[in-house]
Amino acid sequence: MTDQTLDWISVGHIDDLPEGRVKTVTARTTSICLVHFDGQWAAMNNHCPHQKGPLGEGSIEKGIDDKCWIRCPWHGWDFDPLTGKPPGGHEDTGQDMYPLDIRDGEIFVGLEAEPPHERTVTDVMVETMTNWGVQSVFGMVGHSNLGLSDAIRRQVIDKKLKYYGIRHEGVAAFAASAYGKLTGKPAACLTIAGPGATNLMTGMWDAKVDRAPVLALTGQVQTQVFGPGAFQDIDLSSAFQAVSAFSQTVLSSSNHAELMSLACKNAIVEQNVAHLIFPDDMQTIPSDKPAATPEGRMGGTRVTPSKDDIDAAVALLNSAKRPMFVVGHGAYGARDQIIALAEKIGAPVVTTFKAKGLIADDHPLGGGVLGRSGTPIASWFMNEADVLVAFGASFSNHTGIALKENIIQVDYDRMQLGKFHPVKVPVWGEIGAFCDAAAGRIKPHQDADDQVAEMADRWAIWRDEKHRRLAEEHGKGIHSFAIFDALGKLVPDDTIFAVDVGNNTYSFGRYLETKGNQRVLMSGYLGSIGFGFPAGLGAWAATQDVAELKGRKVVSISGDGGFGQYPMDFTTAVKYGMDVTHILLHNGELGKISKEQRSGEWPVWETDLINPSFAAFAKLCGGHGQKVTKTEEIADAITKALAVNGPALVEIMTDAELV
Repeated sequence: MTDQTLDWISVGHIDDLPEGRVKTVTARTTSICLVHFDGQWAAMNNHCPHQKGPLGEGSIEKGIDDKCWIRCPWHGWDFDPLTGKPPGGHEDTGQDMYPLDIRDGEIFVGLEAEPPHERTVTDVMVETMTNWGVQSVFGMVGHSNLGLSDAIRRQVIDKKLKYYGIRHEGVAAFAASAYGKLTGKPAACLTIAGPGATNLMTGMWDAKVDRAPVLALTGQVQTQVFGPGAFQDIDLSSAFQAVSAFSQTVLSSSNHAELMSLACKNAIVEQNVAHLIFPDDMQTIPSDKPAATPEGRMGGTRVTPSKDDIDAAVALLNSAKRPMFVVGHGAYGARDQIIALAEKIGAPVVTTFKAKGLIADDHPLGGGVLGRSGTPIASWFMNEADVLVAFGASFSNHTGIALKENIIQVDYDRMQLGKFHPVKVPVWGEIGAFCDAAAGRIKPHQDADDQVAEMADRWAIWRDEKHRRLAEEHGKGIHSFAIFDALGKLVPDDTIFAVDVGNNTYSFGRYLETKGNQRVLMSGYLGSIGFGFPAGLGAWAATQDVAELKGRKVVSISGDGGFGQYPMDFTTAVKYGMDVTHILLHNGELGKISKEQRSGEWPVWETDLINPSFAAFAKLCGGHGQKVTKTEEIADAITKALAVNGPALVEIMTDAELV
């Protein structure tokens, strides 16, 4: 008779394990060494007392006494196959044994009723994280984050978190960075110690320099082996010191809820990277402490500029004959107020590349992108302007804002005001608050209609020029204008674009005309290759979390060099049904680098690439893939890809010189 007080759990069939062998099986979550020896069966604790070596991966061997023993595969400790007793000389007393029963060839192991889950410090911290509004985690589960992973799993089951298991931690970092850029709220990255943590670095720097909130959660080796050079032990505190606004190690004596609260608050308030290190042995410490919440920890964000600054800005604008607005990524939250102010005074509005789409290119005052990736329209109006108003722009050298005498700069970050050179009127405050305060005092300009008409004329000139460039195709590949002209017409008005770096991105900035309330995400100041597709995954995750983003289409763009950085995470998109359309410009080389070598009068060297068919690759991964070799095929291929409810890739064969 079997003991009816136990839970009897099937762990396999007698045909699964030959005589004289051992095997690891799992009953519920209990790891068991199953033994078939001398015509008998046994089940014992699978963990050797010495560093938990898996006995079920070992073997039954004869010892010097001619007796057979199970030998641990890690360090050679021996145990009796049927009793679990050691031969002597160990400090342990043998392995725990489990009742075993065979019914019609099926093997059952008896376990005590599963005890209720014992709350841990990582439960407290992950619950605190969700209370602070973190909704998505990108990561990789591994041996030094298993306790933390289980706490995350419980929140996923309770539908308080979404988890996306990636194939490379660099993708987790870029996805979280893009999520933060799009929403202003942090997503989390989960990694193991050592290489898992260091693989986050590029994406963390991308988030830091572009002011995106991210929460990095890294496993770590056990505290008892800190320092001496244990497997995968690196000094994570030092490694993350420069890239994070907050970085702390979780210890048994920590105030765990408060530690997570401070990490979340630093990420949100500083719009920066916050990092927590979880030593393996700290993750499962029992805790009956409550989770923390952000209640009473955050104030309002509206900071109205001083009256003197507003007075000076209003006076300068009222004296202007040709005012113009330059809008940067930091101004997205005040988009409507900026456009309303521009419409009142008839000021053209151009954007930095990072802010492309903040004002649609089909708006009567929209002049496109300023700078190296921009339009001749934007540079024309900047050169003709007598007063520039820069909203949330960082004055990057790639943007090339003219150093005019009359510049008004409005920014919520005081360190950005006059960062590289003095400006006429630096204004500290929230940009929307400035627009609201100044709007009633700024007068419409008498030549406002002239600037609107001039804007239309300049767009007509540029559109004619773009279409004439199609004649440059000579059978070596498709012109990038043809791609972005078609894409701009076919995508929805609320599309979220995630772009990579390289000539494909320059062409996107120059040629694609935005409409509606489209958004563009990029690796701005870091300019990291490989950002585009992972950023698309992060943007899609944000559309699942944030009400105002739900249903918006995500389109990612890269060259073959950029997509080649993290191609296997296309399977991540397939696994989670991520509705991301990827436009891949395939020219067989690192085209931007070839161009830079020529410009610098260097020989073109080692920029050629050997690639697979990326469309076929997408299909092999389980997604949609289509290759385009002719200009007339572009529209149909993009239309089909956009209609796919899931990951789709359009591979377009391009000419590297037609950018």
